[in-house]
Amino acid sequence: MEEQTNGKSPDNNIPEVTQVSGLYENWFLDYASYVILERAVPGIRDGLKPVQRRILHAMFEMHDGRYHKVANIIGQTMQYHPHGDASIGDALVNLGQKDLLIDTQGNWGDSRTGDSAAAARYIEARLSKFALDVLFNPQTTEWQRSYDGRKREPVQLPVKFPMLLAQGVEGIAVGLSTKIMPHNFNELIDASIDALKGKATKVYPDFPSGGFADFSQYEGGKRGGKIKVRARIEQMDKKTLIIREIPYFTTTDNLIDSILKANDAGKIKIKQVTDNTAEHIEILIELAAGISPDVTISALYAFTDCEMSVSPNACVIVEDKPLFLSVDEILKISTENTKELLKKELEIKQKELQEKIFFASLERLFIEKGIYKRIEDCETWEAVLKTIEDGLKPYAHTFYREITRDDILRLTEIKIKRISKYDTAKADDLLLQTQKNLEEVEHHLENLRDYAIAYFKELKNKYGADRQRKTQITSFDSIEATAVAANNAKLYVNKAEGFIGYGLKKEEFVCECSDIDDVIIFREDGTMKVVKIADKIFVGKDIIHVAVFQKGDERMVYNMAYLDGKSGRAFVKRFQVLAVTRDREYNLATDHKLSKVLYFSANPNGEAEVINVLLSNSSKARIKNYDYNFADLEIKGRTAKGNILSKYAIRRIKLAQEGESTLGGLDIWYDPAAGTLNKDKIGQYLGNFEHEDSILVFYKDGSYEQNGFALTNRYEFDKVLHIEKFDADKVVAAVHYEGQNKAYYLKRFKIETATIDKRFSFVSNNKQSKLLAVTTANDSQIEVYYKLGAKKQKIAYPTDKIEEVKGWKALGRKLEEPKIWDAKFILPEKTKPEEIQIKGSEEKALF
Repeated sequence: MEEQTNGKSPDNNIPEVTQVSGLYENWFLDYASYVILERAVPGIRDGLKPVQRRILHAMFEMHDGRYHKVANIIGQTMQYHPHGDASIGDALVNLGQKDLLIDTQGNWGDSRTGDSAAAARYIEARLSKFALDVLFNPQTTEWQRSYDGRKREPVQLPVKFPMLLAQGVEGIAVGLSTKIMPHNFNELIDASIDALKGKATKVYPDFPSGGFADFSQYEGGKRGGKIKVRARIEQMDKKTLIIREIPYFTTTDNLIDSILKANDAGKIKIKQVTDNTAEHIEILIELAAGISPDVTISALYAFTDCEMSVSPNACVIVEDKPLFLSVDEILKISTENTKELLKKELEIKQKELQEKIFFASLERLFIEKGIYKRIEDCETWEAVLKTIEDGLKPYAHTFYREITRDDILRLTEIKIKRISKYDTAKADDLLLQTQKNLEEVEHHLENLRDYAIAYFKELKNKYGADRQRKTQITSFDSIEATAVAANNAKLYVNKAEGFIGYGLKKEEFVCECSDIDDVIIFREDGTMKVVKIADKIFVGKDIIHVAVFQKGDERMVYNMAYLDGKSGRAFVKRFQVLAVTRDREYNLATDHKLSKVLYFSANPNGEAEVINVLLSNSSKARIKNYDYNFADLEIKGRTAKGNILSKYAIRRIKLAQEGESTLGGLDIWYDPAAGTLNKDKIGQYLGNFEHEDSILVFYKDGSYEQNGFALTNRYEFDKVLHIEKFDADKVVAAVHYEGQNKAYYLKRFKIETATIDKRFSFVSNNKQSKLLAVTTANDSQIEVYYKLGAKKQKIAYPTDKIEEVKGWKALGRKLEEPKIWDAKFILPEKTKPEEIQIKGSEEKALF
């Protein structure tokens, strides 16, 4: 690239040409280096960016123990920082919000909510005691001139603490960036002590906003690592969730916005979000009716900012060059730097004490040996100095260094008043104490590691009391988005024409689904396909089965009989589909145009049914009608060919007998908030269910019902009193209120009915009759709450001692206590003897 100038050559009037190739490259590198070194990336030794360093230096110069207006601090800092007041103000507020180096006063905003600080003229700040202890020491500070040459500023502050890791930092430069997480104060100190002892260190970030964090992929803070952070979500009641802590990388406003967007998209179903955040974070989420809190919590993590991932990138300036290090490497460098600074301070103190002893000894000789009297006869200044020098010469060998002219001049400045009042005993004591101090310093220098460890322990004792870890370290299971997404659509299918989607509302309804689900399709020609659900999508004609695909579902087993078009034989196979490539067709039969599916079933619990096979009348088979049990087949992969069902032509195959699971029992939980069954460990564990097992449900209206254990069961959760796995040998104990007699009864009975999915009422049909409590536990006690006069009482009965087992229609035994207002059953292991009053004992007021 060339650019012509306006000047002309004096010889031939030809315009001069200036070559600019390479200039841009050089300028860009200069600019990039400046941004990296002087603005965005912190130094390894003090862990501060230049603007932060200049702010702290300016505050140290201003420090008088009182608060200063932030506007004044910004003005003072501008003497050192050439980039204007805005960048200084933002950096100062950021430092103040971290609550480590700066004591603040006024409205400094809130990083959790995203609220900004008040104007600089309204807020105040001063250095914290911790900052004064660890940041400053002019004697060990390396200085340089400020940008305009008028002032001096520190090249690096002599920080005696892993400040970079304590505060964390984020910066974007030219061509690189840095992102170092904040860490816990006390854990950094403990790790520094371990580093001094030569032990391996491992520290993890601690975020001021709390929450949970998974560091399994942290990689020591290096590039390529990842952190997952989650909000702390608790269930307040069946209809309300509360968020008390949020991820460090978001704000309450952004979090709420992400929740509302997920709700609008149908990923979650909520009624309302209320932000009650003040001193502590409190976001209330009111759920829609019939929505499970546990599933909603998982959905919040999957679809909102309640879970976030961040990639650390520990880039720091080391000897004027950016380097990518691990957190543990940064910690070790910082610890060694602290150790060296402590050594420098000890050496300075050693020098000061040696000089103090040196001059104290000179002064003593000068006075006690009467040297000061010899100078009275001296007529010239040089003679005075020579006399003092000669007087001290016999003792010169006792000092640690030579006596200089400056030392002699200092002796001449001693006032006669001090000489006349010189106390030898007091001087000896002072000299002895100074010598002890020197010995202590020299001991610390000889045992520098132990001294550094003691220094860190003192910091922890002094400042670590209120700095406990806020972020809980844990590990997260990956949440499958399709498993927790709320059903916000309905799946329809046109099997003949080969279309599926949630927009085909005039076609056959399949099931409820979400708009992020995958759908699995099986066709008559023996092909299978998994596609992303859409409004309308063509998947191939002659569909025989369509459903929402659950990746990795090991209990879903497909049973199939198909005709091999090439050989003319029929085969049977059982297979699972655990993982597939979306939109790819898989051939489950053989690749022949005459191959087709003769029979197909999808079995969510691995059931193996019996089918009836009818052969063609023209076949030569001796037996043309027989049954086949899929339980005789092993479950294999979808590519398996299967076993031969018949080598003759088959006229038809039909279901002969429903199948039982061949996979063993299924563990089932009941979610009381949603009234649904699940195998995801959500809610109350009901038990392990085999094919013949059933569920027993008691309702508040005094009825019970037996159901199968299909996961599609739905219960009116607000009407269910108790649910469990049915056991025919168990005795039911129930307390009910009889509306017609206006009395309370206890009854015990066994379930005698065997009809499935039919409700039976075991209390009267009176509208006021109701069921208070029910249990099938052995050795339970009934606890009755009643009023005796103005006092509330309670009394306990052994259930099996006061009522025998009768029929399920029997009324039961009447409870005689007056004004009964509640009753419940107490299991033996939960009983508190001091609170239970057995019938016949002395009555005891409990309220």
